[in-house]
Amino acid sequence: MNSSRWFVNGQCSSPRLRLYCFSHAGGDAASYLGWQAALAPDIEIWGVRLPGRGSRFHEAPYRSLDDAVAAITPLIDAASAGLPYAFFGHSLGALTAFEVARSLRRQRLSEPTALIVSGSDAPDTRDPRHRLSVLDDDALLDALTAFNGIPADLLAQRELMELCLPTTRADFEMVETYRYTPDEPLAIPIDVFAGRTDTHINADRVLAWRNQTSTSCTVQWFDGDHFFIDAERDRVLPRLRDILDYQVPVR
Repeated sequence: MNSSRWFVNGQCSSPRLRLYCFSHAGGDAASYLGWQAALAPDIEIWGVRLPGRGSRFHEAPYRSLDDAVAAITPLIDAASAGLPYAFFGHSLGALTAFEVARSLRRQRLSEPTALIVSGSDAPDTRDPRHRLSVLDDDALLDALTAFNGIPADLLAQRELMELCLPTTRADFEMVETYRYTPDEPLAIPIDVFAGRTDTHINADRVLAWRNQTSTSCTVQWFDGDHFFIDAERDRVLPRLRDILDYQVPVR
């Protein structure tokens, strides 16, 4: 498998740590590249690009999170090559990052030093009843508008949005068909980011992430809705940098 298709890399000449970033439903790895300059000069951003978006637009998207995790796991292990790394994932990306971390542990491969999850209830508390993947195009576009994560001028370009809807629909299907399998807690810290006005999460279910680690779990609330990571970027990135500096200190 050609691993270069799977990662969008930031420019970092001497990294001490790599941060693999996993996107929300309908998102793409390239959205994280702007973090490279703002985060830290020695933290290397590697966005994980799934099929169906960006340079992989013409590839069929995954509809099963298990299939995506099975493909990503060996690539992360091989690409890391001894460099310490951590995971960040938002929404669907949070679930993906969590399951890749568990897959790496099960296979006794290299593991991340930290897991930062954002905009997501804990995996064992998710409610699968809301099925956005089965909506028709008009209803799905309305739902995406309500998420407030796509610029209005882009949403107004109906033909362009219709090209993106199959991948977005497949991403929602990955979320909606996901079923948590109980396992031992991860032996790495989990930090949770959440938006105070995000109607797609629940405070108690967010706190339940603490059951997924045998070490520390902290929850940080930010102003904003589901896409607070964009609106509150000037607060999110310093907090993210503090977490990573603690896990892999600057020498």
